[in-house]
Amino acid sequence: MQRILAVLIVLLSFDGVSHASEIPPGKVIAVETRGVVVPIYAVWKEDAVATLVLYSGGGGGYGSLGEDGWPSGKNFLIRSARMFAAHPFNIVLAGRASDVANLDGTARTGDKHDQDNRAIFRAIKSQSSAPLWLVGTSMGTISATAAAIRDGGRNIAGIVLTSSVTSYRTPGAVPAQDLEKIKAPVLVVHHERDACKACTPYEAKTIAGGLKNAPIKKTVLVSGGSGESGGYCEPLHFHGYIGMEKEVVDLIAAWIKSPAN
Repeated sequence: MQRILAVLIVLLSFDGVSHASEIPPGKVIAVETRGVVVPIYAVWKEDAVATLVLYSGGGGGYGSLGEDGWPSGKNFLIRSARMFAAHPFNIVLAGRASDVANLDGTARTGDKHDQDNRAIFRAIKSQSSAPLWLVGTSMGTISATAAAIRDGGRNIAGIVLTSSVTSYRTPGAVPAQDLEKIKAPVLVVHHERDACKACTPYEAKTIAGGLKNAPIKKTVLVSGGSGESGGYCEPLHFHGYIGMEKEVVDLIAAWIKSPAN
């Protein structure tokens, strides 16, 4: 387990990365699955070295589009999507299927969600051959973990878990899933001051111990940020890396480009 101060995280960012404000918006694509439709918001890049599928927290999805053409949700991954797209990645924000009102822990580990994920992955592969990475935050870590377990190392190049759900009281909590079946690299990122009772830093440290067949695994606790507001489990608190979004995005991007223990 590695402790990195926010000021040091900046050193992990790569030179030559485009400014996020210059990235043009993506588009919504309707993916057919199970006789219904699941929308994805996709940004394609010719120089992509990986495709990142972003799973938001809460009830899932990416919300409505803002006037700038980007999803306007406050979730860490949604509001940071443009920052991820500043790196040489295709970015795909996973939506909710049209027959799903809320992606709770049970739904995120269920068969319908798995079918939806597989449909999303097929749609992505029809557009790009770049390696597929799953990035989840909060409740989204349940989705990313479950998808990697079911994949068995066939299609997914790696996963990143941020602000992981660790409480066994939450159905689908990351440590409660069959982590031994994950056969891809895993990065666990957590804020030291995350006070959400379902996502404690102490328990996040234990996730790597269950990843017995992951070829590469790393846990990073970050500190820093400012301007927190709302509840401890809300996206604009340390749970959502408020005030240090770019540092965390750059940390994740650097690791995806070159995974190492």
